[in-house]
Amino acid sequence: MPLEHPEKLFAEWKAVYGDIIFLRLFNTPTVVLNTQSAAKELLERRGTKYSNRPNAVWMTEMLKWDANAGTMQAGETHRKHRRWAQAPLFDKASLEKFLPVQIREMYTLLGSLLKDPEDFAAHFHRFSGSVLLDALYGHSVSAKDDRYLALIDKALDGVTGVSAPGAALVDFIPILQHIPSWFPGAWWKRLALETRIALKESSEKTYLLAESTDDDKYSIVGSLIREHKENGTLVSEAYEIKMFGTTMYVAGTDTTKTVMQSFILAMVLHPEVFLKAQKEMDNVVGHDRLPTIDDRGSLPYLECVLKETYRWAPPIPVGIPHATSEDDEYRGYYIPKGTTIIPNIWLMLRDPEEYPEPDSFIPDRFWGLSSAESDRIDPKNLVFGYGRRICPGRRFADISVWLAAANIVATFDIHKARDGTGKEITPVIEFESGLSSPPVPFKCSIKPRSQQSVELIMNVL
Repeated sequence: MPLEHPEKLFAEWKAVYGDIIFLRLFNTPTVVLNTQSAAKELLERRGTKYSNRPNAVWMTEMLKWDANAGTMQAGETHRKHRRWAQAPLFDKASLEKFLPVQIREMYTLLGSLLKDPEDFAAHFHRFSGSVLLDALYGHSVSAKDDRYLALIDKALDGVTGVSAPGAALVDFIPILQHIPSWFPGAWWKRLALETRIALKESSEKTYLLAESTDDDKYSIVGSLIREHKENGTLVSEAYEIKMFGTTMYVAGTDTTKTVMQSFILAMVLHPEVFLKAQKEMDNVVGHDRLPTIDDRGSLPYLECVLKETYRWAPPIPVGIPHATSEDDEYRGYYIPKGTTIIPNIWLMLRDPEEYPEPDSFIPDRFWGLSSAESDRIDPKNLVFGYGRRICPGRRFADISVWLAAANIVATFDIHKARDGTGKEITPVIEFESGLSSPPVPFKCSIKPRSQQSVELIMNVL
C-alpha cells in the first residue's frame, strides 16, 4: 500500500475489484470499504464486531501512549474515556459552557487575519489549539508563542508525523521496534524518542495546569480531577486523565484547522460561492454586528458551503481504521478476527450517484433538500467516524468551524493573490498526505470588506 494518498489507489482498485477490497499488509489482513453502504453495515450495524482498533505498536510501544482512546481496544477503559469526552462535548447544555471560549478565540482569529492575513494557516492552528487548551485545561492563550501551546504542539507534530494508515511500518512489522536508532533509515526511532518525551512533558504540565485552575473556572480535565479527588480515586485515575487530555487535544486541533484551510482554498477558487454566502450574510445579519451561533438556522447557504467543504476535502480521507474482534462473514466473504478495516471516506464522498460531478465544488447540491434527504447525504455523518468509534467531540468541533467561517464571510473578502506583475495566482488543488489532509501551502488575498468591518473586529478585541 502506498504511503502517499492511499485513498486514490483504493479508488482505482474499486474499478477492478469492487467496493470491498481484501489485501494483506505484510501479515495483517486488511479490508478497504469504498462505499457508504458497506461501511454502515459493518462499522455501525455490526459495531459489536468492528469496534476494535488495529495493533498500534507505534503509539503504545514506541510512544508509550497506551491510554489513547483513539487507538485503545474496545472495552471498559475505552467506554470510560468516551464518557469523559461525551458528557461535556455532546450535550447542548454542556456545549454552551464552552461557547464564550470559542467566541473569544474566534475574535482573536479575526484580529490576527486583520493584522497578518498571509499567515492564515498559522492563525487557524492557534484558533483550534487555543479553544481546546481552554476547554480542556482552563488555560487562556494570550500570545501566539504561549508556552503550553508550543509544548503540546511539539507532541502533536511527532504523533501526526507517521500516523497515516500503513505509514508506521512498525505496526505491521513489530520486530522493527528493536532496531537501533543509528541504523540507516531509522529516523522514525529518533522521532519516537523525541515524541515520547514531548508527550510525557506536555501531558504532565497540562495536568498540573488544570489541577491548579480555580474551581470557578470550568474545564474538562479540571472537572475530572476534582471529581476523582472527591471520590478518593484520583491516584488510580491520574495517569489516564493526563493521557485523556492529550488525546482530546491531538484529535481536535489538527482536523479543525484542516477544515478551515480547505474552506479558504475553496473560497479562493470559487469567488461566486463566497459572494453568494456574503449576500446571504448581509441579508440576515446586516453590517452593524457580527454573526452569532443564534444566526446559524437563518444562514442555510453557508451551511451548504460548509457541508461541501467537508465533502470536497474530508479532513481525514481514509478515516481511523477499525479492527474486527471476532470472525465475520459479509456478502459471502470471510473476514477473520483481527482484520484491519479501512473506510475510504474520500471516495465515499465522491460517489457520483450521491454527489454528481464529485470533483467539483458545488454547495447547491445540498440546497432545498428534505430533512431526511439532507441528513442522508450529509458529509458530517462520515467525516467524524462510524459507530462506537465516532468522534465524541464532533458537535464542539463543528461549532468552532461554523463560528470561524461565518465571521470570516461577514468581515473579509477573499481573492486570489497576485504576483509582482499583477497576475492572479491560482492555487493548485492539492492536499497533503497523512492522517489529516490539509491543502498544500498556498497564497491568497484576505482583506477586510470595509472600514466598518475593521471597526467591528477592533471593537471585540
